[in-house]
Amino acid sequence: MRIVLVGPPGAGKGTQAAYLAKNLSIPHISTGDLFRANISQGTELGKKAKAYMDAGDLVPDEVTIGMAEDRLDAPDAAGGFLLDGFPRNEFQARALDAYLAAHGIKLDGVLDLEVPEDEVVKRIAGRRVCRNDSAHVFHVEYKQPKAPGVCDECGGELYQRSDDAEDKVRNRLDVYHRETEPIIDYYKQQNLVVTISALGPVADVTKRAMDALQDRRED
Repeated sequence: MRIVLVGPPGAGKGTQAAYLAKNLSIPHISTGDLFRANISQGTELGKKAKAYMDAGDLVPDEVTIGMAEDRLDAPDAAGGFLLDGFPRNEFQARALDAYLAAHGIKLDGVLDLEVPEDEVVKRIAGRRVCRNDSAHVFHVEYKQPKAPGVCDECGGELYQRSDDAEDKVRNRLDVYHRETEPIIDYYKQQNLVVTISALGPVADVTKRAMDALQDRRED
């Protein structure tokens, strides 16, 4: 299957993408991974992206699109893929459509993970990360450490990252509503969108997603 995954920050896209890609036996292609790979490998696109990032500027759409198209040209994506974080706006969505049309293929579906805005703020603003290892993540409500402010894994101090502060989270949501949410309407015009609730246990959300995608496959 060829799928685009969309949803606001805090919807659990990364988590669901990993499970879905494994269940569907297709590569999970995330924008973050594309940037890291191109920069670490020193590709021309990576050098361009790094120059913009080092200057504190947004990476232009053309650079991101180039990275995505290069990745989609890889042999493991020939039988399908799951795109996470791309396309980020309508310009990128149109570019993806043009790429797919040129290769004689189409998207099978656009999976929209729906989460109420207050829940997004609660999820992200409540995160606490270990200063010793950022992979150790807790939550003031959903995953409390045994001792307040102390990492269960290594005893390190837990803190709130600056990007997780409520005002920063709401700003990220504003950017999502302004730039990315319009692609949902764009894809609805192509009858590609399936919307599911991203509330509840991870396994429940994954089952909803798989059921929704199975319905798309059978249409």
